[in-house]
Amino acid sequence: MTAPIRFEPLYQERVWGGRSLADKLGRSLPPDRPIGESWEVVDRPEAQSVAAGGQFSGMTLREILLADSASIMGPGYEPERPFPILVKWLDCRERLSLQVHPPPPVAPELGGEPKTENWYIADAEPGSGLLAGLRPGVTREAFERALKEETLESCVHRFEVGRGDSLFVPSGRIHAIDGGNLILEVQQNSDTTYRVYDWGRVGLDGEKRQLHIKESLACIDFEDVSPEPLRASREDAVLAECAEFRLRKVRFGAGCPDLRIGPGAGPSLLHVVEGDVRLRGEDSVFRRGDNALLPASGEFAFGANGEAVVLVTDRFAD
Repeated sequence: MTAPIRFEPLYQERVWGGRSLADKLGRSLPPDRPIGESWEVVDRPEAQSVAAGGQFSGMTLREILLADSASIMGPGYEPERPFPILVKWLDCRERLSLQVHPPPPVAPELGGEPKTENWYIADAEPGSGLLAGLRPGVTREAFERALKEETLESCVHRFEVGRGDSLFVPSGRIHAIDGGNLILEVQQNSDTTYRVYDWGRVGLDGEKRQLHIKESLACIDFEDVSPEPLRASREDAVLAECAEFRLRKVRFGAGCPDLRIGPGAGPSLLHVVEGDVRLRGEDSVFRRGDNALLPASGEFAFGANGEAVVLVTDRFAD
């Protein structure tokens, strides 16, 4: 029987991280360290998800794809091709750097990888926000002048966010995340980030963190002005739809039908962001914070006894 595949989280220490993954998701974290990221699903040379239980228990995602790519990803998927999506939880205790990811036409010239992503705000402290895109009237010349004067914050569009809001971040969009946000990030399989400004902060080693001014200026879309998030609602919705993936939100409550996925829909990823859901026909519960890969060959039905919200990522294996 084809079953969802769960993975062990890979925790990443970050200077801006905290302990919210323990406090709000019930995770057991490495002690006395600022954990900023949990890599939930990843297939990269430097980081591999390992299956937690089930028929693939102990195998890396790379080993799973090499062993059975047709069942997992669908017929015709090349086993050597990396898994296209990287899923992370972000605990932003402090504001992240002002940064940009390279668009596809620019990335090869800089030796990087393009990266388009989506942020779902699972929790937010009052007054916390996101910085994304430029303010109206900000030209490249004005941006570079502010960079020299260390007044870049005045150039970037900022807005407050709350629980359940969502923002699509295409490559080329300048962005930063305020402290106080707990975010589920669904992104292309890439780890290329160019920092243009870091608020004068030092890293865990006590030294100022490296900036990538030349690369950032080559990547920033200076026509990207005042983007706005999708605000939280009680309706099901498509949060992002792009060439790299689709991300949709499904809400459970009294009288809501089960969420049915497959067969023939290709592989999907399930992300539980509120409440608990149960896999019908199995004694298997997925709780807030859980992520799972749903193989293309499977057929799945998820239901909930109470209020719950899940996100589903699909259309990434074409």
